[in-house]
Amino acid sequence: MTQMIEIIERYSIPDLPTTDDLPGKDGIPLETNWHRIQINLLIEIVQQMWRGLQNFVVGGNMFVYYSLQQVRSRDYKGPDFFVVKEIDGSYSREKWVVWEENGRYPNVIVELLSPSTAEEDLGKKKDLYERIFHTSEFFCYDPGSGELWGWELQKDGYTALKPNAQEWMWSSELRAWVGIWEGEY
Repeated sequence: MTQMIEIIERYSIPDLPTTDDLPGKDGIPLETNWHRIQINLLIEIVQQMWRGLQNFVVGGNMFVYYSLQQVRSRDYKGPDFFVVKEIDGSYSREKWVVWEENGRYPNVIVELLSPSTAEEDLGKKKDLYERIFHTSEFFCYDPGSGELWGWELQKDGYTALKPNAQEWMWSSELRAWVGIWEGEY
């Protein structure tokens, strides 16, 4: 007759901060006042476009928490502007915590480049949005050069969106054109 012995190992897992303890912002001011104005403008445009709807969240300049490893390493990141669709938008959030939002990541992200953020926005952050977030559409605007880029997530990763004759790109997620516009608002 064989005898079975069960070995139980115990591991101590450090306490994680409650989501209430996670910061929503880093306290560092935006690069310029222009950045704040543009983020607010993007938020207001989407809110106006979808007024009366409660099934989306639009945010800007706030952290997105996507993994416990990220929380442990305090590697806080957040896009300049984002939209999450098909989610309860009836209340505001100070931060986006993916595991508290049914695993939902942003559908659309916009980064407004500056000399100090361009490399990270077009490098590490773009990779994060493509590979971890699986964000359907990602746009970057460089106010210095006036260039606007857009990508759409395909099976093999991000593919550049083709602009129309006006240099605007269609966003299937927003159901609107994304482009550079100058005027009074």
